[in-house]
Amino acid sequence: RMRYFVTGGAGFIGSNYIEHLFKEVVGVTAVTIYDKFTYAANPKNYQEFTDDPRLTVIEGDICDLLFLENSMKNHDYVLHFAAESHVDRSISNPGEFVSTNVLGTHVLLNCALKSEIEKFLHVSTDEVYGSILTGSWDESSPLLPNSPYSASKAAADLLVRAYFVTHGL
Repeated sequence: RMRYFVTGGAGFIGSNYIEHLFKEVVGVTAVTIYDKFTYAANPKNYQEFTDDPRLTVIEGDICDLLFLENSMKNHDYVLHFAAESHVDRSISNPGEFVSTNVLGTHVLLNCALKSEIEKFLHVSTDEVYGSILTGSWDESSPLLPNSPYSASKAAADLLVRAYFVTHGL
């Protein structure tokens, strides 16, 4: 079975991945969009698939442990796109970014362990590597975040790495 749990699936990047799952991945049996439906979400992003019986949409917060746990049951894969993601907003309200991007990722990782999720894919940002004048960074480059947004995403990246090393997730 190929049952996907997609956080932030109503956002731009998450919904594009939803489209990929439905159109390109053979054997998908279920896709659950789990989204808080904030300013960044748009149901029109996935409306092409709303009549597909494999799609379930759940309005939920990744920081809500019990609701998330119940929603994640019976899935095989977690694709984690949910995030507070605008640099300018992170400067005026950094706590919201730390809460969603760090604590939310931590809650999600714990739920994934408890639900015995087979694979966990965490989507990050190049912003965790800081600014660069020419060229590009790769995953071996040092983390040099320059905003609360990028620092919160770097912290989430490190949590995901720790859960992989410690728990094999």
